[in-house]
Amino acid sequence: MHARTCAPSARAALDFGRAARQMRRMTIARITEQQRKTTQSGKARAGSWLLEFERSEAQRPDPLTGWAGSGDTKTQVRLRFDSLDEAIAYCTKNGLSHHVVKAGPVKLKIQAYADNFR
Repeated sequence: MHARTCAPSARAALDFGRAARQMRRMTIARITEQQRKTTQSGKARAGSWLLEFERSEAQRPDPLTGWAGSGDTKTQVRLRFDSLDEAIAYCTKNGLSHHVVKAGPVKLKIQAYADNFR
């Protein structure tokens, strides 16, 4: 039998594909439920879900400017979904491990305007 050999470019492509799969396995996504801001009374985006990636390497100060940063650019990516199922389906399709952070209950303090002057 003959041993199969790959051309150098094909071998590099295989190694790159293997590295990309391994990186996707190590990537952790955080899915959070969007709450309304406290300064807003509307509920326009209250039911949407946000997918963000966890930081995979620690931040370090830049020697020139002193600003904190890292080589990890995945933290800059934010994806919005209309439902939790869509966000989980995206993670499953792309081989990402994930965890879900649900929003806390909204407490309304209903009072009359006259109560401000008592």
